Amino acid sequence: MTTNFDGRTILVTGASGGIGGATVRRLVAAGADVIASGSDEAGLEAIAAETGCRTLAFDLASEDSVRGAVEGLDLWGVVNCGGFGGEIATPMDTDIAVFDKVISVNTRGLLLVTKYASASMIRLGQGGSIVNVSSQAALVALKGHVSYAASKAGVDSITRVSALELGPHGIRVNSVNPTVVMTPMSAGYWGQPEIQDPFLQQMPLGRWATEDEIAGPIVFLLSDDASMITGAILPIDGGFTAV
Repeated sequence: MTTNFDGRTILVTGASGGIGGATVRRLVAAGADVIASGSDEAGLEAIAAETGCRTLAFDLASEDSVRGAVEGLDLWGVVNCGGFGGEIATPMDTDIAVFDKVISVNTRGLLLVTKYASASMIRLGQGGSIVNVSSQAALVALKGHVSYAASKAGVDSITRVSALELGPHGIRVNSVNPTVVMTPMSAGYWGQPEIQDPFLQQMPLGRWATEDEIAGPIVFLLSDDASMITGAILPIDGGFTAV
């Protein structure tokens, strides 16, 4: 695969996180002009110092913040990676305030970025590519993930509709649906033997994903090598949703 973004400007939300940071590193290495965004300004400064990317802090939960940051940018591509994990809860005991926040950030926030970024991309008339980071939780039922799963199912629906609406402008829109990347934050739940062991036993590859194993397919879907792929929902889950 040959990937060269030749100075194309790509906005990456959630850039101070693991998958977002790995994506920024790969895109910069492939010649993209990357704008790393998020709400953690210290984290953004760190990835900028490492890679030379530009930074742009804004709040996904605020339309005014998203509009003010994104409207008018000259963008060719977007990676919607920003998100909020919420809580581990059943439908019977979920905290609706947490549910509202998860939807506000993961689904509504992603739609806001798509709304204002796609206007820029249409204005420039050069086509482009959007990749949304969804989850295996959108594809199969996972205990305790009612809020997160609902938010990511919404992401997949936004992906499909956006692919339909933006295709005439030469803009492709796809989702990647990762399994768990074992970070310190993930380990609190997924690292418990009674949770981890039966889950991995169901997965054909039998291990957790790495950040780079998610970033690689994201960069591929952004690239011209994926020029005939749009509206796709791509599991990156070691085969978990295939069995």
